[in-house]
Amino acid sequence: MEYQVNKKVSIFSVLAISILSTSFSTAVLSANDDSLTVYSTRKEHLIEPLFNAFTDKTGIRVKYLTGKGGALIERIKLEGKKTKADLFMTVDAGNLWYAGTQNLFQPVSSEIIKNNIPKHLRDPNGLWSGLSVRARTIIYSTDRVNPSELSTYQDLANKKWKGKLCLRTSKKVYTKSLVSSLIHHDGIEKTTEVVRGWIDNLAATPHAEDVHIMGSILAGQCDVGIVNSYYFGRLQAEDPNVALKLFWANQDSTGTHVNVSGAGVIKHSKNKENAIKLLEFLTSVEAQKIYVDLNKEYPASQKLKADNLIALWGDFNQDKMNLSVAGKNQADSVSLMQREGYK
Repeated sequence: MEYQVNKKVSIFSVLAISILSTSFSTAVLSANDDSLTVYSTRKEHLIEPLFNAFTDKTGIRVKYLTGKGGALIERIKLEGKKTKADLFMTVDAGNLWYAGTQNLFQPVSSEIIKNNIPKHLRDPNGLWSGLSVRARTIIYSTDRVNPSELSTYQDLANKKWKGKLCLRTSKKVYTKSLVSSLIHHDGIEKTTEVVRGWIDNLAATPHAEDVHIMGSILAGQCDVGIVNSYYFGRLQAEDPNVALKLFWANQDSTGTHVNVSGAGVIKHSKNKENAIKLLEFLTSVEAQKIYVDLNKEYPASQKLKADNLIALWGDFNQDKMNLSVAGKNQADSVSLMQREGYK
């Protein structure tokens, strides 16, 4: 789910969201008061092993409610001081930033988190922390593209890629965050030229999902694209010989754009102390290993290196832009893409 600043939600929509959410959450949320409750946009199979590990370590039970980001944010706002939520988990820094602007989080100052998670992957005011990293980078056909032809996101606007480029729709928050980072580094004017070049080079209408981009490359519809690294990891786990490969973009300049899944402690949490304990645990080496194993994501912790499959992709330099910028620039990135007709 993506969010835009100043997007209004009617009280009827909010009430409908609340009623709908309550209808599927009663069994999950009914438990003792000393347990924690997490509202999460991440699917159950990606969070339950983390919560079970935390409970085994601390004895603190974790209940959870999964759903769409917009619905969960509106629910938390509507519940106000009566909310059951102690932690909100979601994906993409733009979404975390938006939740912060809605006054959902309270600042957390934790030396454990600061020591585990690099500064650029945390909110500057301590409202949220990244918990796992996904690189959004170039993917290419190993049958039709020589990696020496590749270099940067900006170079994909070069005419040599005319009719050879596949991209994800501009409506997805991952695209918005990437364009936001380009605006941060290059400014509006240069980024507009890049987006215009991308559109000119498209081999097909922008895709709804990264898996569709990879499928289109394999089908010969296009030769290069931009995807989140873990989508490729899932595909490669199923087919180790797949004729695709990742290329780490912008290694001689800003570094490869990265994004995070992350979480923050709810402002009206009834169990702040244990909520912070859970957030700290999620940044630990033990929890970070679970993230890597479950979804082929990179660890956010600087104390753990990627292993197994994703280690085979090689090291790369990350873009060190603080990820809060992805949210702050989101309105500009949306306006830019709309002006240029990026669907």
